[in-house]
Amino acid sequence: MLVRLLYVSQPVGPITTTMTTLILEKSNSHNKKENITGVLCQGSGLWMQVLEGERSQVNLLYSRIMVDRNHRNVELLLMEEIPNRKFGQWSMALVYLSKDDPMVQMAHPEFDPYSASAKDAMFILDELIKTGSPIAMTKS
Repeated sequence: MLVRLLYVSQPVGPITTTMTTLILEKSNSHNKKENITGVLCQGSGLWMQVLEGERSQVNLLYSRIMVDRNHRNVELLLMEEIPNRKFGQWSMALVYLSKDDPMVQMAHPEFDPYSASAKDAMFILDELIKTGSPIAMTKS
């Protein structure tokens, strides 16, 4: 059974290019083996991530994220069964999420994924991807 999971967390310490590169490299290797796809959004002192795959594999990965010492305030926004993957072309794509991004402003004037609905958060992700904002992608 395929599922989509959306969560938000805050990094412990600043988000650096080195940290992001390590996350993408680790995600690429692990996600290919486990057939997990998704998108990682970072910015404004937070991470939002969508994971897609078989329920057991996504649950295991999310369980590891919840206890990862690089994350704090990990909060599940959405978990749903899906007929098809939305982000199937990427083992992980990276999108920078800026408070100044017009899509963030339009969908939620002071976008805060901790208070936004899962629907609003997914809408913003979809729009950022449509407008070409994924800036670093690893193909699955």
